[in-house]
Amino acid sequence: MKFVKAFGRFWYEFIIGDDPKIAVAVVVALALLVGALSIGLLGDAGLAVLGGVLIVAAFAVTLIIDTRPAPPAREPVSSTVDQ
Repeated sequence: MKFVKAFGRFWYEFIIGDDPKIAVAVVVALALLVGALSIGLLGDAGLAVLGGVLIVAAFAVTLIIDTRPAPPAREPVSSTVDQ
């Protein structure tokens, strides 16, 4: 049982790693590619190009999400009433 648990932990860390957003983006890109393949949208070369573009776009989106600036801090509201 220890082997199965270690094997599962390895694959989780290998696929998900530190950032699950990248793993989700890659799965979405691959799902779109499979959808294009199943409806016969493009030939082999077109699917290869589309797959590459989708993976790069998915990585770019996750990079933009991770590097966007934090919203500006708001001033604390005073609970005292001026007299």
